[in-house]
Amino acid sequence: MTLLDDPIGTAGLVTRELRTGERGGAPTRIAIARREYRADADDLWSALTDPQRIPRWFLPISGDLSVGGRYELTGNASGTVESCDPPRSFAITWEMMGAPSWVTITLTPGGEGTELELVHEAHVPEEFWSVYGPGAVGIGWDGALLGLGLHLDSGDTVDPALATTFPLTEEGRAFHRAAADGWTEAAIAAGEDPDAMRAAGDGAYAFYTTAPEGS
Repeated sequence: MTLLDDPIGTAGLVTRELRTGERGGAPTRIAIARREYRADADDLWSALTDPQRIPRWFLPISGDLSVGGRYELTGNASGTVESCDPPRSFAITWEMMGAPSWVTITLTPGGEGTELELVHEAHVPEEFWSVYGPGAVGIGWDGALLGLGLHLDSGDTVDPALATTFPLTEEGRAFHRAAADGWTEAAIAAGEDPDAMRAAGDGAYAFYTTAPEGS
């Protein structure tokens, strides 16, 4: 079984952009992903914020999802809910391995559904950027946006076991290759060195599609 019939086309549903910023006097990298879903804003908001629905397409979540509360995604990030304006936008901190970053989600109704814009801003060490580029965070969000779309289209829960093995399948590698290339082109469009970003894109792709040792 596979998650996708058209992995490259599905990866192409995401529009990617890269910017630079500053927080606390230090430079940041800002990855922006946009995708339109065939869902109204209320349903999309529910899928993004209801602790009973989030595990159906992403990860189990615990904690307090009100403004000022702390959340934790099992085996992944934790953080604080900084703002919430239903059903339009929310902002959270995204904390992994002691490093804080910032995520803002904005929903905009239009067309045949609702556009989701995800903005992830982080302080990124140059030695990390040179190896993985924007794909390090961007490809992960591509996977999350994929799971969200599968859930919204079917109403079903995405099989966690299938999602875990997906990057190692032929379809999964095609999806991740297209996503990595998309983030590479976004970085080049933002003025980054093309050769360096293509090499970093290859590094990010390999990270997501290589089986862990001993598996």
